[in-house]
Amino acid sequence: MIGFGSYLKDYLEFNNISQSEFALRLGISQKHMNEILAGKQSITLSMAATIERLTDIPSNFIISIENKKILINELLNKYENENNLKKLINNDFCFNELKKNNWVNFKDETNIFQDCIDILNFLNVKDFDSFDNLKKYTLFKKTGEDYNKLALWIAHCDKLVINQEVNEYTSNTFNSLINELLIESYNKDINIKKITNILNKYGIYFVCEKALTGTKVRGCFKVKGKVPCIYVTKNYSAKDSFYFELFHELGHCKSDYVMAQSKTIIDGDETREKRANLFALNTMINEKCWKEILSLNLDENKLLSYSKKNKISMSFIIGRLAKEEYIKYSSCIYNKYKNY
Repeated sequence: MIGFGSYLKDYLEFNNISQSEFALRLGISQKHMNEILAGKQSITLSMAATIERLTDIPSNFIISIENKKILINELLNKYENENNLKKLINNDFCFNELKKNNWVNFKDETNIFQDCIDILNFLNVKDFDSFDNLKKYTLFKKTGEDYNKLALWIAHCDKLVINQEVNEYTSNTFNSLINELLIESYNKDINIKKITNILNKYGIYFVCEKALTGTKVRGCFKVKGKVPCIYVTKNYSAKDSFYFELFHELGHCKSDYVMAQSKTIIDGDETREKRANLFALNTMINEKCWKEILSLNLDENKLLSYSKKNKISMSFIIGRLAKEEYIKYSSCIYNKYKNY
């Protein structure tokens, strides 16, 4: 990788400037000049600024080319050849699926080095070693889950929230947020746009986005700056399972906001996960209502009447009944009301 030296050589030839003359104007030796043109000597920020004054070539372009050269050399030193790099991004970083989903803007798919740089830029890390270090700041089950796929999905969600406008988050309005979501949940089906607007109104970024193939994760909670972020996958089969995951992540927001300022929570410890699950269950149907529902003896008409009277989504009721094995997920009543 020659770096900016090849561009500079073309510039000098096009403008009929000798290499020796330009070396004098730069204040460097002819040997130093030759090494720059051959890509054997890196260009410092100070020298880039001087070249910009002498040629009008922007110094940020010069440094960008030089940084690319350094990164490519580091990739070659670590992975030895292009074939190893191809295996890396195909096997470990889902190159084909990223391309198919248009998650990453690959500038030149035929250039393996550019492909690696594009993935690193997408992940917002210096290099693949730095990416591995991010695992320390992510709470997830180490077995049975592909961290790379999770990180790619989270990076994609991070990009999607950039244009969301959110109010300032405060825990004082948390209960109001929950009430608005419960009102929305009583409407039939799932309106992602309305749910996003509600969460943004209360200072929370929200994304519901399909995960990469083979990813079993349902969602995650993190904090960007001071803004809570809830990302959920489309790995839900019915309305009640979507809202359970949403309220589960809100449970983390309520109890684990401080931790999430330095950790991305996919799977917390057992105590945190049980607490978030309990928060979701009790938010969807509180304990008093649940006891009353059980007293209705699975009578469909009575359940519908109770749902209407108490403004509890029928999908929440039959979903909870299925979860606690009072009915089967294959039952007619479940499939009739799972998105109701």
